[in-house]
Amino acid sequence: MDRNPSPPSSEAEEEEEGDAVGSTVYSKHWLFSILTRLIEVISPEKTEPSANPEEIQTELDEEMENDICKVWDMSMDEDVALFLQEFNAPDIFMGVFAKSKCPRLTEICVGILGNMACFQDICMSISKDENLGQVLLQRLCDSDSPTLLETSRLLLTCLSQPEVANVWVERIRDSPSVYDCVCFIMSSSTNVELLVKVGEVVDKLFDLDEELMLNWIKSGTCQSVGPSVDDSPEELPDFKIVPCILEAAKQVRSDNPEGLDVYMHILQLLTTVDEGIQAIVQAPDGGKETWSLLYDLVCHELCQPDDPPIIVQEQKTVLASILSVLSAMFASQTEQEYIKMRKNMPLIGSLIRILQYMEGCGKRSVDNSKESEQEETGKGDLNEEDFHLKILKDICCELLSNMFQELTKENTLEGLNQGHLNEQTCSCAFQNLLPLYFASVESFLEVLREADQTLAENLEKRFPSLKVHT
Repeated sequence: MDRNPSPPSSEAEEEEEGDAVGSTVYSKHWLFSILTRLIEVISPEKTEPSANPEEIQTELDEEMENDICKVWDMSMDEDVALFLQEFNAPDIFMGVFAKSKCPRLTEICVGILGNMACFQDICMSISKDENLGQVLLQRLCDSDSPTLLETSRLLLTCLSQPEVANVWVERIRDSPSVYDCVCFIMSSSTNVELLVKVGEVVDKLFDLDEELMLNWIKSGTCQSVGPSVDDSPEELPDFKIVPCILEAAKQVRSDNPEGLDVYMHILQLLTTVDEGIQAIVQAPDGGKETWSLLYDLVCHELCQPDDPPIIVQEQKTVLASILSVLSAMFASQTEQEYIKMRKNMPLIGSLIRILQYMEGCGKRSVDNSKESEQEETGKGDLNEEDFHLKILKDICCELLSNMFQELTKENTLEGLNQGHLNEQTCSCAFQNLLPLYFASVESFLEVLREADQTLAENLEKRFPSLKVHT
């Protein structure tokens, strides 16, 4: 059953002239009557002294639920949303949040506000109402998943409006309980749809405000303040942001590729500041859990040998995020056992396969000889799709070059025996790494001569610039 059924339309012959809401066929009188009934539902007079308030308020009667759901659906129309705003619907919903213990009613009211916030003027009005803003943030501490989902949608809608985004960023920055509630959701929820939406909110927040991201990175180092709402846990664990992100990513990875993309981008945003990198690599496990998850995604799930080369187009953004984090970790934690090259030859094979797929996916590849020119002109003539492929290529090459410099004879022999390194894969790697990463290629070639001199000589013939320097 749909959560918000189709709305009623007012037949013209049955409506008095002027009763229609704006240019719609919806009735002002009908809407007014539903909102009036909503006020009655939450009014103290509605409750009989002998009745149990819990029993009365935890469920909506079917007729009221159907009607308020129709309003929810109708609120996607701007004329209806403006009428609701004029009728002070947000204030009525404030009353619902304060007095109702019916999760379904709270969910619907937040959902209606979310639809209304899609329109700029209404969004500005909702966002500038400090009391409403605080009450909505408290909804993030709700125990009801559908309400949490609608609250997250509303926040994402507001954060996506440039005119009011900063209002919400500052409000969230000044509300420590938001961090706790968001981390609690990411670390404990199994609702994939909710996890994706919460992830989108976090991603947007970090993208908008580095200070907030730094605050959240540091929040795990001190005792968290639990949310101050009646139905929340009395005490929340001392959350740290990275483990919560990883737990959410594990939940969404199989069922929602877009959600995985979101959480990988959050990790990438963390690596744009030193504190974020340290939060990853200085975890109790030294970053092993993060590395293991990302390694597994690249080596066993994304861009696999039995996938068509065009798959790199579909996975380019999530691959770029993952490889960016791996690159940052590799550069900062080379002493960690899990990063030792003897354990990561399959990753080198996967990096080269990504480069091979990029060449074979039918899209225009970026010529290294034009790289300096493109750096000066930005995107140049590249369309958006090719531009994202170039970003992926640049990140892939940077990580591959760093790994090449760490290879030993033993690692190289292992790579040759496992099939990760051969003339075809090495040629692809050299083609993409030269001339920018000449030193890395030269270092690897010296090691390769010890492991397989014939292969090294064949590669020198294919890349004469290397032979000149040997």
